[in-house]
Amino acid sequence: MSSALFGLSRPAMADITVGAILPLTGTSASIGEDQRRGVELAVDQVNAQGGVDGQKLAVIVEDSAGNPVTALDAVRKLTQVDHVPLVVGAFSSSVTIPIGQYLVKNHLVHINISGTSTDIRKIGKFSYSVIGLDDLSARFSAKDVYAMGYRKVAFIAPNGAYGQGMAEQFTKFFQQLGGKVVAKTLYTSGQSSYRRELEQLSRYKPDVYVYTTYGQDAVVLNRESYELGLNKTPWYGMYLTMCTANSPAQYTQGKMGMEVAGLSDKGQRYTEQYRKRYNENPKSAYGSYAYDSIMLAAAAINKAGSADPAALQTAMLAVAPHFVGVTGPLNLDADHMRQTQPYEKVKSVNGALAPR
Repeated sequence: MSSALFGLSRPAMADITVGAILPLTGTSASIGEDQRRGVELAVDQVNAQGGVDGQKLAVIVEDSAGNPVTALDAVRKLTQVDHVPLVVGAFSSSVTIPIGQYLVKNHLVHINISGTSTDIRKIGKFSYSVIGLDDLSARFSAKDVYAMGYRKVAFIAPNGAYGQGMAEQFTKFFQQLGGKVVAKTLYTSGQSSYRRELEQLSRYKPDVYVYTTYGQDAVVLNRESYELGLNKTPWYGMYLTMCTANSPAQYTQGKMGMEVAGLSDKGQRYTEQYRKRYNENPKSAYGSYAYDSIMLAAAAINKAGSADPAALQTAMLAVAPHFVGVTGPLNLDADHMRQTQPYEKVKSVNGALAPR
């Protein structure tokens, strides 16, 4: 398990430190690196503005490797050794849920930055979500797909809390509109090939393939669907940046989908800040959520006047519901879950996303 510290050169110098758990290795490492960059940019921004409660902010980043057991080791290290009062993370819902449960059990604040399973809602009272859950993104996607005239969907997602939730929610909303999910595959992540799964889905002759995937799985699915000629049928990606990241442009050309909308000046400034620092555009939407989580944590620490866990819990209740970040207003409900979230309709053109 590896860790990194952002904000200060030596841990001993850190005045106020919080933790982050991200998939820096494993099948989602490219997304984890994007999230790490979001954390780094936020720490720089906070400290450039004077830090938190008059002190510097630092974030210790631990690697989950996309594995719940590794993530639990990481959260224990952050809380028992580093004594952080707050942890952001992780990536997939199957990893996010157990670390959130651990933090809540120990009366510490958890900020979910990318898990979208509706089971996130059940983590507990000290858990907050800066990303909308499956019901929000699935509702938008179902309406979008239906509005384009598609009625027969083949659905593909990873088998886990995230994929199961997306499949369930999309199917519910799409069928309410009058469409039909004619085939559904929840694949085992980490395989070297998905040809068998793709060939089985193609037999149902769908109007459109709807998929959500990430990491190396996305690269394999995009390549093999292209090689099998399945791109002759339209493809729709839920979080298209994530679905197409690291894939050659020829495999993703023309794929449609949805993505989190960049909002007003804040969203644009984040993209510009990212591009200036790393000489490329954000690799996914998830870095912006990681950024917002650190900015929210900083706001709560300033409100509390310290990093005391009890004071921070009280401050989060006051600050989080109306917090506005680069991904927009959180507008949290009584369970601290995001109620509204803007999305945009996009397509893949020459390896980049463009409005459609």
